Amino acid sequence: MKRLFSILAITGIMAFGTANATTIANSNTAVTTTVAVTQEEDTAPAEESLGFHQELKKRFIEGGPGFMGIVLLCLILGLAIAIERIIFLNLSTTNTKKLTQEVEDALASGGVEAAKEVCRNTKGPIASIFYQGLDRTDEGIDAAEKAVVAYGGVQMGQLEKNVSWISLFIALAPMLGFMGTVIGMIQAFDKIEAAGDMQPSLVAGGIKVALLTTVFGLVVAIILQIFYNYIIAKIDSIVNDMEDASITLMDLLIRNKK
Repeated sequence: MKRLFSILAITGIMAFGTANATTIANSNTAVTTTVAVTQEEDTAPAEESLGFHQELKKRFIEGGPGFMGIVLLCLILGLAIAIERIIFLNLSTTNTKKLTQEVEDALASGGVEAAKEVCRNTKGPIASIFYQGLDRTDEGIDAAEKAVVAYGGVQMGQLEKNVSWISLFIALAPMLGFMGTVIGMIQAFDKIEAAGDMQPSLVAGGIKVALLTTVFGLVVAIILQIFYNYIIAKIDSIVNDMEDASITLMDLLIRNKK
C-alpha cells in the first residue's frame, strides 16, 4: 500500500512538474514572440521613416569611401565653379539698348568724353568694349574697330574662364563610377575564386558597390551637365549682345564723324 502511494505521489509530482515546465515554456515563447513582433513593429516605422538624406548617406557609405569620395569631390568642385560662373555672368549682363541710347545721347550732347564717362559708370563687358572703341576714335574708325574686336576677344575669354573645368568633371565623374564598377566586379570574382564556390552572398557585396559607384557618378554628371548647359547658353547670349552692340557702336561713330 505504501508502495502504491509512493508511486502515485511520484507520478503526481512528475505530472505537476511537466505541466509547470510546459506552462513556463509557453510563456517564454509568447514573451519572445511578443518581443519580436514589437521589435519588428518598432523597426518597420524606422525603416519607413528613413528620409531621402539618410538613405543617400547610407548608400554613399555602402559604396565605399574611396571612389565615392572622389566622385563627391568632383560634384563639390564642379558646383563651386558653376555657381561662381553663374554669378559672374549675371553681373556681366547689361541692358544693351539702354546703354546704346545713353552713349548715343552722350555723343550728341557732350562728345566722346561724355560717352566714355557713361561707359565708365556702367558695369559689364559691353560697356568695356564701348569704352575701348571710343578711346581709339582719335586714331580713326579702323583703329576703333580693331580695338573693339580685340577687346571683345578678351572679354569672351573672361566669360568662358574655368568653364572647361566643369566639362572635365562631367566626364570624370561617370568614368570614376565605371572604374568603381570594374573594381567591385573584380573583388566579387576574387571572392568566388577564393571560396571555390558560386554563392550569391559572396558576390552580392562587390556587385552592390559596383552599381552604387556607377549610379553616383552618373548623378553627378547629370547635375553638372544641367549647370554647364545653362552657363554656355548664358555666354552665347552675352556674346551675341556684344557683337550686336559693337556693330551699333561703329555705326554711331561713323555718324558722329560725319
